[in-house]
Amino acid sequence: MSLRKTMKHNGNNSQAVGMRRTGLTRIIMLVCLLFAFNSVLSAQSYDLVLKGGHVIDPKNDIDEPMDVAIKDGKIAEVSADIAPGDAATVVDAEGLYVTPGLIDIHGHHYHGTEPDAYLSNSFTALPPDGFTFRAGVTTVVDVGGAGWRNFSHFKKQVIDRSKTRVLAFLNIIGSGMKGGVIEQNNNDMDPKMTGLVARRNPEVVGIKIAHYSGHEWKPYELTVEAAENGNVPVMVDFGSASPPLSLEKLLLDVLRPGDIYTHMYGGGGDNRQAVVDDAGQLREGMLEAQERGIIFDVGHGGGSFFYPVAIPAFEQGLKPNTISTDLHTGSMNDGMKNMLNVVSKMMDMGMSLPEVIRASTWKPAQVIQREELGHLSEGAVADVAVFGMREGAFSFLDSRENLKPGATRKLETELTIRDGEVVYDLNGLAASEWDE
Repeated sequence: MSLRKTMKHNGNNSQAVGMRRTGLTRIIMLVCLLFAFNSVLSAQSYDLVLKGGHVIDPKNDIDEPMDVAIKDGKIAEVSADIAPGDAATVVDAEGLYVTPGLIDIHGHHYHGTEPDAYLSNSFTALPPDGFTFRAGVTTVVDVGGAGWRNFSHFKKQVIDRSKTRVLAFLNIIGSGMKGGVIEQNNNDMDPKMTGLVARRNPEVVGIKIAHYSGHEWKPYELTVEAAENGNVPVMVDFGSASPPLSLEKLLLDVLRPGDIYTHMYGGGGDNRQAVVDDAGQLREGMLEAQERGIIFDVGHGGGSFFYPVAIPAFEQGLKPNTISTDLHTGSMNDGMKNMLNVVSKMMDMGMSLPEVIRASTWKPAQVIQREELGHLSEGAVADVAVFGMREGAFSFLDSRENLKPGATRKLETELTIRDGEVVYDLNGLAASEWDE
């Protein structure tokens, strides 16, 4: 081979080697860039951080400004200062209150289209998602809409189709809360079958008796028997017997510690005893019942919260253990409005903000034996509510349109997170700004 050809051949080799080196360099640079990009992503340890809000978490005795971080649907960290760069989304919660998602343990959500069915697959009950998140509620308990006969239908139609976590108290009546004479049918009160369905379905957290108008105690005893079979508490809506049955006997002799007396500020008149007598004095046994573990629940509703009962009872020491709505079409546009309105109403009556948050988060979680809920512990499901406190002049109504003016504070939902997902955002706190 001539010198010229040899030089040309060597030059071609050098050029090829150089091209290979350039290609290898580019690959190395690309790999480095990918590693750097992955490092940036891994540095974002959290999906969302709520920064600078005043956290109220009664279970963990937190009542101070803290940051809350969420990752993969769980509470990942609660601490004084979480770096904003560690999160894909940062919510500025300064000046707002951050709490566990509220738990409404008395609502009616077995909605459907069956006529004359009251609160069981009916027009009167409400689909939860339209009424929960905007009030900071992430868990509801339907109380008595379904009995053991139709619980599976309720589960398919409501529980399995709702973003809101829906739990249930089974009605002692097998066909559920269909109203009228159906709820007086002693022959459809089956404690064995009711308890069996309760044990087999983790969504069932209690047994309910409501609207019974007879004078015998047997239906209440059957309800307690069903609850014992299912290892769950009882909730009692005390009915309308005339003359009324003894409230003291119900609370001290029939119910057990941990059982729930709902509509605590209702009653009165000829059909049902209120917790206060006609002179406004607290009845014998009320405070004793609460001390022995009976749960007094607000259960506001459209006809079960009266200021002439509530104010004197509250002033004499009978405060609610749990706050709930009794939400249905007959209460949502009445004095009740929604869960947050009832919570604000309790604040106006004299409960502190930490007290009302406890009574609508951690305490109801304990009552229904679902202690994985109602708090912001690391590893807990990320059900979170963010509230603003409106200052001004406000008034509240009871279930008889009695007006109570003079309130100066009222809570308003800014943001609700369910299972780590933003499901309600009033002012776009978690949203990205629109880029024209």
